[in-house]
Amino acid sequence: MILIPVKDLSTAKQRLAAVLDQPARTELAQAMLRDVAAEIAAWPRRPPCALVSGDPLAAQLAKQYDFELIPDRLNPGETEAIEMATSLCVARGIEYTLVIPADIPLIKAGELEQILAHAPAIGSVLAPAADARGTNAAFRRPADLFPLRFGNDSFKPHLAAARATGKPCVVLQLPSLTLDVDNPSDLQQLLAQAGETHTQRLLRRWNLMDAFPAARSGVL
Repeated sequence: MILIPVKDLSTAKQRLAAVLDQPARTELAQAMLRDVAAEIAAWPRRPPCALVSGDPLAAQLAKQYDFELIPDRLNPGETEAIEMATSLCVARGIEYTLVIPADIPLIKAGELEQILAHAPAIGSVLAPAADARGTNAAFRRPADLFPLRFGNDSFKPHLAAARATGKPCVVLQLPSLTLDVDNPSDLQQLLAQAGETHTQRLLRRWNLMDAFPAARSGVL
C-alpha cells in the first residue's frame, strides 16, 4: 500500500516564510498535494493508496481519486502519522508499504514502478532527496520492517535502520522524486524545471523572480 502523510496544510511550509506568507504557503502545499495525488491516480497498475491526514483537502482528494483516507485527527507529525498507518496495515495483513511525501510535485508514476520492480522479496528500497539528507520514498516489506523517522536528515538514519534488519536495502536515485519543496532554493529549482504541474503553474502566476536575487541575475 502507498501511504502519503499530509499534515495540516493551514500551517504548512514554515521554512518558506521568508518569501511566502501563510495563505500562499498553504496554497503551495495544496498544489503539491494535488500533483502527487493526480500522478498516482493516473498510474494504471498502482497499488492501493491511502492519504494519512485530517486535512480537508486530503479528504476531498481521497474521495475524488478513490484513495483510502486514514484519519489523523491529532496531527502530531509525519513520523507519528506513518507509525499509526503502518500499524493499521500490519493489522490488516498488508504485505508492504511505500511511503512518499506530499511535497514532491514532479513525481512520475514510472519511477514508483521502478521502486516496486527493484523491491526485494523481504527488504527495503529507499529513494533520497537531491541533497541526500531527506527520504522521498521508503518501501518496506514486510510493512513494518523498520520504523520510519522523518525530519531534515532522515535518509542516513533510515539507511542505517534498513541495513540493521539484515535484509537487502536498495537505494535508487530517481530524478522525479529528488525535489521536495521545503526551502526558497527549492522553489527556484522548481521554477527552473520544464513542466506544467499545478505547482509550477502556481509559482509562475505568482512571478516570484523578484524574491530571488540569484534568479534576477540569471543564476538559478
